[in-house]
Amino acid sequence: MTLVKILVALSPVLVFLLILVLLDSFKLLKVKTILLIIAAGCGIAMLALILNRWLIGRGLMEVSTYARSLGPILEELLKAALIVFLIRTRRVGFMVDGAILGFAAGAGFAVVENIYYLQSLDSTHLGVWVIRGFGTAVMHGGTTSVFAILSVALAERKGAGAFSIFAPGLAAAVGIHIFFNQFLLPPMVNTALQLAGLPLLMALTFARSEQALRDWLEVGLDTDVTLLDSITSGTVSETRAGRYLLSLRDRFPGRVVGDMLCMLRIHLELAVRAKGILMMREAGFSPASDPEIAERFRELRFLGESIGKTGRLAIGPILHNNSRDLWQIHMLK
Repeated sequence: MTLVKILVALSPVLVFLLILVLLDSFKLLKVKTILLIIAAGCGIAMLALILNRWLIGRGLMEVSTYARSLGPILEELLKAALIVFLIRTRRVGFMVDGAILGFAAGAGFAVVENIYYLQSLDSTHLGVWVIRGFGTAVMHGGTTSVFAILSVALAERKGAGAFSIFAPGLAAAVGIHIFFNQFLLPPMVNTALQLAGLPLLMALTFARSEQALRDWLEVGLDTDVTLLDSITSGTVSETRAGRYLLSLRDRFPGRVVGDMLCMLRIHLELAVRAKGILMMREAGFSPASDPEIAERFRELRFLGESIGKTGRLAIGPILHNNSRDLWQIHMLK
């Protein structure tokens, strides 16, 4: 019976996460990355347990009231902080990545929390572990996943620079968590509704994200290849990017403008390489590593230092430095 309780309490959320990873057509996330995020979620759960016990010990409110109000806010803030870090450091490119990493963080959190309760409530009826395993644990993964999905969607439109893009996702995650903890419906009904709704949300997210990725690849690859061809053929001055670079001659020395053109060329080469890797992954191939990529990044760093901070700001508009384009460069690194 003890083994059954452990399996029921811990396995559902991990199985759900495995299904999400298998459904990802592009396989953008490495297994190592997902395992690290699960481990980070475990660490966040330990921190949350410490903070929860400390706040409850302050006697500010009854334990049941705390569990229905302040507890969910604290836990969602801690889990969200990890996703904010991933988005702002360009480690999440698309909503499907956010969905998987968010669920992985929540899964790690849930595993530690349920291990804690398995030790504290060892004699509890099996039904409690069904609710905790299929309900509470999956809820933790689902709320963090919802936060990540909404945040990535807003980052794609507005950029990841402003913290305001994370507010809607945090409000949704906290709201779902608080509603779940109110037990307005019977626990089994709550769990059943969640298990019915979460797969539907994930299916819609995966479909939309993968279509957006294919559209971005198609349009972005054509644009990058055309501009790169104009640079190598010497006709870049006939393009908008080339005319923009020519307009900078009055503000920067010719050498700096030349370095800007080199920087644009290398940036385009890396962008084309990244999009090619994504297409190969979707087709089921595992592209071999390119030893020249490291040299390209060294050249980019050298050119960045050569043109200076003002030059990097000036060339920014033609480098396509939005969240997805910066993410693909990070992916190659």
